Amino acid sequence: MKKIGMLTSGGDCQALNAAMRGVVKGLSENVDELEVYGFLNGYKGLIYGDYRLLTSADFSGILTKGGTILGSSRQPFKQMRVPDENGLDKVKAMKSTYFKLNLDCLVILGGNGTEKTANLLREEGLNIIHLPKTIDNDIYGTDVTFGFQSAINIATEAIDCIHTTAASHNRVFIVEVMGHKVGWLTLYAGVAGGADIILLPEIPYDVEKVIEAINKRTKAGKGFTILAVAEGAISKEDAALSKKEYKEKVAKRKYPSVSYEIADRIMKETGVEVRVTVPGHTQRGGSPCPYDRVLCTRLGSAAAKAIMDEDYGYMIAMVNGKTKRVPLGEVAGKLKTVDPNCQMIKEAKRIGISFGE
Repeated sequence: MKKIGMLTSGGDCQALNAAMRGVVKGLSENVDELEVYGFLNGYKGLIYGDYRLLTSADFSGILTKGGTILGSSRQPFKQMRVPDENGLDKVKAMKSTYFKLNLDCLVILGGNGTEKTANLLREEGLNIIHLPKTIDNDIYGTDVTFGFQSAINIATEAIDCIHTTAASHNRVFIVEVMGHKVGWLTLYAGVAGGADIILLPEIPYDVEKVIEAINKRTKAGKGFTILAVAEGAISKEDAALSKKEYKEKVAKRKYPSVSYEIADRIMKETGVEVRVTVPGHTQRGGSPCPYDRVLCTRLGSAAAKAIMDEDYGYMIAMVNGKTKRVPLGEVAGKLKTVDPNCQMIKEAKRIGISFGE
C-alpha cells in the first residue's frame, strides 16, 4: 500500500491537473494498492487538516482542464514559522497531518515560495517530491516549468491581436505581460508576437531610448510600434534606488502600473497616441497547451518513479530534454532570471528589437 498526499500552492496555471494526473496514473499502473489524499487550497489544507480521499474518477478527464481540482492559496514562506491568529504552530500542524495519515510521501506542486516551504518540510523529516509550476519559468534547476508555454501562447495571441488595431490606427500599443521579478514570459511572447520593443525587469530601461526606437520606426515609415512590457519592468533611475526608496516611490505612483507610466511619458514627449492592454490573469487561465500536457505527463510519471524508488527530497526537473531528480536543498530559494547577455537577447537585438537600453 502506497499512501501519498498532494497539494497545489500559490498562483494557479494551466497544467496543474495534468501533472497530478501523471503522478497518480504512474503510481496506479505500477503499485498494487494506492491511496491519494488531496489537501484543499494549498498548504492551508495541510495545516488545518482539510483534505479528501481521491479516487481514480477524480483524475479522469482532467488532462485538458485548467486551474486545479484541489484549489490553491498563497501562504508566504516568511509566515510559515509565525503562529496563526489562534497561536497554531503551522509547521507542527503540517507535520501532524502528514503523520496522522501515515503518508509515504507528499507531492507538492508550486512555484518558488511553495518550493521553499517544501524544502522546509523536507528538513523537518517529511518525504517530499516537488513539481515545478509557474508561468514565469523562474524556478532554478529546471529548463522549463509547466504553465510557461501555455502562458506564452496566450500572451503572444494578445500581441497578435493588437497588431491589426495598431496598424489600422497608427498608434503605439503597450501590452503588459505578467512577470514581477523575471522577464522570461515577456521575452518569449514579445519575440513570438513580433514586438518592436521589449522591456524586462533584468534590463533597466531608459525611456529616452524607448522613444528613440519609436521615432526610428516612424522615420522609416512604420505607422505603429508595439511594446511588450513586463509588469516588473523598471527604469534605470528606479533601479538605482534602494529597495526601501523604490517601494516608497511605487506606493506614491499615480499610475496603475509601469506600462501606464511609460505610456504617459511617450505621449508627453512625442504627441503620439498610446494605448495599454493588460491581458492579466488570462495568461494563467484556460486549457493547457499540448506542450504542457506532454511536459506534465512526463514530470508526473517521473515523480511516480521516484516515489516507487522511495527516493525523496527532490524537485522533478526537465534538463536538456530529460527528466531529472534535483535535490531540493540545492535549488530552493534560488531564482532563475534572464541573463541580459544571453544568446536569445543578442539574437533579438540583431533583428532590431529594442530593450530600451
